Amino acid sequence: MSTPGPRSLAEALRLRDDASLSELLRARPDLITPVPTDLTQLATRAGTRASVVRALERLDRFAQQTAQALAVAGDPASYGELLGLMTGDRGDPAVAAALPRALGTLRAQALVWGDDERLRLVRTARELLAPSAQHPSPTGLGPTVQEATAGMSPGRVQEIVAKAGLASTHDSVSAVVALTGLFSDRSRMAALLAEAPAESREVLDRLVWGPPYGQVTADPAPRLRWLLDRGLLLPTAPGTVVLPREVALHLRAGRAHRATEPMPPALEATATHRPQVVDATAAGQAYTALATVEELLKDWDEGGPAVLRAGGLSVRDLKRTAVALDVAEPVAAFWVELAYAAGLLASDGEADERFAATPAHDEWLQQPAELRWTRLAEAWLTATRTAGLVGGRDAKDRTLSALGPNLDRSAAPEVRHRVLTLLAGLPEGTAPSTESVLARLAWERPQRREDDLRARLARWTLSEAELLGITGRGALSAHGRALLGAPAPTARAAESSGPGDKLPVHHTPVVVEPLSPAEQAVASAAAARLLAPLLPEPLDHVLLQADLTAVAPGPLQRPLADMLGVLADVESKGGATVYRFTPGSVRRALDAGQTAADLHAFLTAHSRTPVPQPLAYLIDDVARKHGHLRVGAASAYVRCDDDALLNEIMADKRAAALRLRRLAPTVLATQADPAALLEGLRAMGFAPAAESAEGDVLITRADAHRTPPRTPPEPVPDGPPAPDATLLAAAIRAIRAGDLAATTPRKPTAAPLAGGDLPRTSSAETLATMQAAVLTGEALWIGYVNAEGSASQRVIAPIRVEGGFVTAYDHTADEVRTYPLHRVTGVAELADEA
Repeated sequence: MSTPGPRSLAEALRLRDDASLSELLRARPDLITPVPTDLTQLATRAGTRASVVRALERLDRFAQQTAQALAVAGDPASYGELLGLMTGDRGDPAVAAALPRALGTLRAQALVWGDDERLRLVRTARELLAPSAQHPSPTGLGPTVQEATAGMSPGRVQEIVAKAGLASTHDSVSAVVALTGLFSDRSRMAALLAEAPAESREVLDRLVWGPPYGQVTADPAPRLRWLLDRGLLLPTAPGTVVLPREVALHLRAGRAHRATEPMPPALEATATHRPQVVDATAAGQAYTALATVEELLKDWDEGGPAVLRAGGLSVRDLKRTAVALDVAEPVAAFWVELAYAAGLLASDGEADERFAATPAHDEWLQQPAELRWTRLAEAWLTATRTAGLVGGRDAKDRTLSALGPNLDRSAAPEVRHRVLTLLAGLPEGTAPSTESVLARLAWERPQRREDDLRARLARWTLSEAELLGITGRGALSAHGRALLGAPAPTARAAESSGPGDKLPVHHTPVVVEPLSPAEQAVASAAAARLLAPLLPEPLDHVLLQADLTAVAPGPLQRPLADMLGVLADVESKGGATVYRFTPGSVRRALDAGQTAADLHAFLTAHSRTPVPQPLAYLIDDVARKHGHLRVGAASAYVRCDDDALLNEIMADKRAAALRLRRLAPTVLATQADPAALLEGLRAMGFAPAAESAEGDVLITRADAHRTPPRTPPEPVPDGPPAPDATLLAAAIRAIRAGDLAATTPRKPTAAPLAGGDLPRTSSAETLATMQAAVLTGEALWIGYVNAEGSASQRVIAPIRVEGGFVTAYDHTADEVRTYPLHRVTGVAELADEA
């Protein structure tokens, strides 16, 4: 005699082992937030609409098709019926081979339960996937004959039965059963359709794959009348007819779907390159990424653009930043958001709020290049802020701005990780086509919404990974692979092929789980070790030219780059950077506290060519004039020992806007602030220096403005986080203990007092039983009297016993609590299952 199967999802879960429950809770972490008290509550939670929708959306296409087929099958359905819906009358070996895997996925995620003879889709999933007038089935099938004739008059049902060639019955129920049997019988149905006019068959052919609904007039055409008379089309509302499910399945040869997709589409290789070329290209782009972020932050060193009232960067400031970085605006938005995600820039929080570099930026600049890159790459991998949305519109039709609100998309980290994992599974040096990557992602996680955010995220991932240097020429680099923690590839692309080659790449899929913080630190260190030899070695020299320029033939060491950035302006970038010396740039160095002698010594020490005479003259000439005028605060004043120079300023028409007046032969005053006065005088061609209240020259530095310490923005989680092994073990132990308490009687260790419901044990027995339960992980019944004298019974799982207290997970309260042992009246073990 066969063992009866489970009668409910809760019973099916009760039959699972701990490994199977762990798999369920890992796949659907929302089920343990908070931890259910028992398996019945777990089953109830697994059937809620929000949880089922989330689980269905995370299935691959074939698993979804399997669930859709079960939704239109009988309830319960046999494995044979399901196989017939998936393969049709002709069969499909590939589908038949893949079906056990898909069904196993549905069972593992508690969307299907029961044995192969009685497969049941959870009720909520059936309601979501089964066809109805409100939402058509994804299969394109309509309602059954029984559902479609529910509101039809008995006389009309008998007319249809007679026209279909069936014997009349005494009631509508048996008539509908007979009609259903006819439509489900392949041979009789084929004979009936053989009599159909060709025009009527054309109508059926248009409806067979969905949508199954059509419109008719009050006086249908003969081709429609023939179908309506025989029930091959059934009315659902005035002017609307539907193709019954049984008829559609016959026309489809038993298949629930027009095309089943048991296997994921193969990735197409657009080109293959030698791995060394890929790594070198990616390393070059990684260096460019570092230089771009440094340039951005240098541009914002003394206070960047103002923060909009609604938050974020204005369109005008984004355009200005794009021009300064010499990139397109979407790319500029990416670099700005990346620096923000890495914690290198933020708003300063002042009354006149502006964006600026953070103190972490200065620490970042002092690190080796490879470590600076890994920080940017880690921030990008985990960030939920999505730069690709900048310039679009939110739900309220407001423009989305860089560094502004509403840019978080919780799916972004998962999509980035999955795209890079797909690249990691290809032979080394292989670049896949974008469309094949999108097709693969669409199979792994089909989207039913019109706006496929995941496809856009995947496109952005491919382009951003190239910008950041994780990929090179479209292929994953060695340091990018290490950053993911992916295993070394099994095949290498030894020869390069042109971009016109598009061949399917057959490979063993690589499964790379997201890394924990500790694992990511190890992976990042490995990536840095691989990247370091590929980055250009910083240089300690430049080549000075007679035309007041300096050529840096490569990246410069940090102190040299910082000083040269103050002393000269960048004129062009590329393989070599060209700096130009101007009076303004030399004055900037003098404002920073340098003297003419310091600048001459600096250039002599770091130039491989002699210091040109024009440059030496420029430095001496600017230094001679620098500080001759002194600007302080009155609102502001100008003082100079040379009253003739002050007379020249007063006579200059360009000084009218400053509204200067003479207080003394050597002092001028104005209502303008010192900064405006400095800018005005410099615009007139003078070289004033700011001074303090004590008369000392103020030294200005490029990094003078920093925000207070800021933490990087926290990613927005995509639902509850996946539980780790420790949490899973504790949750399963608590669920089983609560289920045992709910389904089995108590077996006290000592007889309770007559007429009392609370367990009664001595203090020594209570302590010994508690300590034993900590070691075994068993749950206990306890009697407990609180401070108000109220007695209660509780089921607890002791965690720790010390200092006269027991800390335990209380299944009654669904939380961890601490109880004084002297208030525990007694303990009782839970009885074993029979």
